[in-house]
Amino acid sequence: MEKKVAERSAELDRVWRNSGDILVVMRPDGEVRAINPAWSDLLGHRRKEVTGHHLCEFLVDGDPPLFDAALKQAVSGEEMQGLELSLNHKNGGQRTVSWRFSFESNMVFAYGRDVTAEKEQAAALRDAEELIRQTQKMEAIGQLTGGVAHDFNNLLQVVAGNLYLLSKDVGGNERAQKRIEHALAGVNRGSKLASQLLAFGRRQPLEPKVVDVGRFVANMGEMLRRTIGEAIEIETIRAGGLWNTFVDPVQIENAILNLAINARDAMDGSGKLTIEVGNASIDDDYARKHVDVAPGQYVMLAVSDTGSGMPADIITKVFEPFFSTKPVGKGTGLGLSMVYGFVKQSGGHVKIYSEIGQGTTVRLYLPRTLEEEDLLAEGDHGPATGGKETILVAEDDEEVRATVVEMLADLGYGILKAKDAASALTVIESGIAIDLLFTDVVMPGPLKSSELARKAKERLPEIAVLFTSGYTENSIVHGGRLDAGVDLLSKPYSRDALARKIRHVLNNQRQRNMAKASHHERRTTPQEAPAEATALRILYVEDDAFIRMDTSEMLQQSGHAVSEAGSAEEALPKLGPGSFDILLTDVGLPGISGAELAKQARAIDPGLAVIFATGNSSVAGFEADAGAIVLVKPYSQADLTAAVLKQTRSR
Repeated sequence: MEKKVAERSAELDRVWRNSGDILVVMRPDGEVRAINPAWSDLLGHRRKEVTGHHLCEFLVDGDPPLFDAALKQAVSGEEMQGLELSLNHKNGGQRTVSWRFSFESNMVFAYGRDVTAEKEQAAALRDAEELIRQTQKMEAIGQLTGGVAHDFNNLLQVVAGNLYLLSKDVGGNERAQKRIEHALAGVNRGSKLASQLLAFGRRQPLEPKVVDVGRFVANMGEMLRRTIGEAIEIETIRAGGLWNTFVDPVQIENAILNLAINARDAMDGSGKLTIEVGNASIDDDYARKHVDVAPGQYVMLAVSDTGSGMPADIITKVFEPFFSTKPVGKGTGLGLSMVYGFVKQSGGHVKIYSEIGQGTTVRLYLPRTLEEEDLLAEGDHGPATGGKETILVAEDDEEVRATVVEMLADLGYGILKAKDAASALTVIESGIAIDLLFTDVVMPGPLKSSELARKAKERLPEIAVLFTSGYTENSIVHGGRLDAGVDLLSKPYSRDALARKIRHVLNNQRQRNMAKASHHERRTTPQEAPAEATALRILYVEDDAFIRMDTSEMLQQSGHAVSEAGSAEEALPKLGPGSFDILLTDVGLPGISGAELAKQARAIDPGLAVIFATGNSSVAGFEADAGAIVLVKPYSQADLTAAVLKQTRSR
């Protein structure tokens, strides 16, 4: 009997020592009499640090009342199980333990299983499911808003187009002209609202540049002060060694302004606005908890205010379109939606922090790029002129089509019409001479506009193509950016914008066609040796590869040394004092324009002669510059030679 008792005691002792669960013996009042080694393994306390103490001493704040109630229930004879209590670890941190209590021999026996990992996994799963639901909801709303913006922009185009046409009919009537101006201002406001909807729906074609956000924010200082008022203090914090990011400058400016305006309203006109720019890294752990962000290096832009703050239930809704905490009539509810959509379309991440009475911080994480910063320039605003070419208009909206046709006819163009891509292809295959296909991006029917453009080019290799849309789809935009070589005119557009874009696309296509023809002619016809002339060093900048190749060949045949570049960014490093005699540049370059390139080139080499190759008769800012001339596209070899000769004589 003694041997069996000893064996049984040894077995129970092994269970006590080797159990992975916590085993505790307590008095009915909660004083700990004994703990097994699992307690020390899990919570770090040694046995003598626990025995003789009340179990509540090891519980986190808020749990002791739960323990006391469970203890009384156990002492009354009811078995208590499934009670989850959080205990403090000796070295910091907490562990969640699921307990079962039983009362025997005037002692409470407690059995505890560590469920910390299970609780964390369950919480992570709930968070991931909620994030997926939120992402799906935002995506669905984005699809809806994109469609709404498309229809809205079509309506605005009808209104704007007819207003521009009406303005000619009421010429000389100041009162009528003033009303038209007010109506057009309303169209512009509507266009901005549609643009914000497209930004949220990630349907806007971005024109990203390599940007130093710190420098960008610093340059916005005066604009921010005018926007939010003198009563609000503005502090800008820029970290050293700031990385560059690849974003659309117009959209990041809009995002900063929207955040600043929201901050101003939250501070009721007075307080402190802090804009911080720094480098940040998102690790794998954070990315696992936020399925919409990838780990990596980011540029972090934070906008903080000292305003009223927001409760947690409001924070979950702030990025939804049309949701606003402002009074009716004080906002559209699209500002933060635009910020959210733009950042997501740019491959970034948005995080918002807020406390009632403490203020709000919105952090934008924009992906880092290793490329050098682009120098930003304003767009080209040449004269709005028409022409005599034939344009095929493919537009499914009858009212938009009628308005655009009348605007183009007013500019002098011959017009052909089609209600969809299939009808347009039929017109193209009829053999009618067509100079330009002007097609909506989103139209019903099995044939997409991008496929129409491809088939049109196959049948009419010399045709120019210009897309237009209230919003873009993936047929011509990938990764949020317009495909290379694609021309797009976004709705709603003005008569002048239409005229400039049509002229630009037609002239570029004519120059491309001439380049192909002259290239073929030079390959098949023996060329005479160039007349004796001064050999010049020419820097030639043109983004169209075929035009660049052909024009370079023409210049080289005239005996000149030519250095080529496909963009201003590629050309600038080649420039130095006395490096070139002439800069020959297209005006409508991607990124930095040809006009801005010329200004920067002149700053490097003041004596540099400039020739602008453009479809316009003049270039803004250079009208009175004797050292700069315009070579109007399309140009022949004789035109090119004459322009170079003129600049040679002026040197």
